[in-house]
Amino acid sequence: MWDYIILGVLQGIFEWIPISSEGVVAFASQFLKIQANPVDMALFLHLGTFFAVLIYFRNDWKQVFILKNSKLIQFLIISTFISLIVGFPFYKLVRNMAVGNVLLLIMGFGLLLTSYFHKTKKTLGLDLNKLAVIAGCLQGLAVIPGLSRSGSTIFGLSLGNLSPAQILKLSYMMSAPVILVSTTYLILENSILLNAWPSLIFSFLAGFLSLNFLMKIAQGINFYRFTLIFSLLCFLGALIGFLI
Repeated sequence: MWDYIILGVLQGIFEWIPISSEGVVAFASQFLKIQANPVDMALFLHLGTFFAVLIYFRNDWKQVFILKNSKLIQFLIISTFISLIVGFPFYKLVRNMAVGNVLLLIMGFGLLLTSYFHKTKKTLGLDLNKLAVIAGCLQGLAVIPGLSRSGSTIFGLSLGNLSPAQILKLSYMMSAPVILVSTTYLILENSILLNAWPSLIFSFLAGFLSLNFLMKIAQGINFYRFTLIFSLLCFLGALIGFLI
């Protein structure tokens, strides 16, 4: 039981920061000797943070469900479709892949660029549909352990003229449809994952609290400093991974 609780808390904390939650949970699953495939377990625990995203952004989701926000709906449809098309083949390739510390380094440099974009206000000015394609591709690639979903999508969304609040909201909201589809597939393919139900509870609780904390911090500091901190976290995660 305690093993599952630890995994849930790790997922809830690391989902929102650019140290790949999938990589952290997969590594911890191997260390704790969880029976299920480490990558499958890491992907399954996203279901807990899925509910955290639904509740935290409940007003935005309400607009989606009653078909009031056409731009957000279109963004979510495009990004979800692209993510699934890109992510499923890579999932099949990386199920038994170790955490990629080099990918964390690349992610760190990407977030340094994001910080630069917002400090100098130099972006490509891409529209929302193009951002949905780019962020969707990056989210699909984030199935690879070590490539942060939140970090990569924040980088992709920073190529437009979105505000910091919009970037974070879209980055976190776009995860929900993909998580729902992928966890449904995983449960149907491997019912042993259902034994990890305690992890989902703690993934949700830790995820909601950490998301609330992170969004408040983001509102209180300049976004370029926020992403600079994210990039440093990537470099730190990579360093720890190399040392381990």
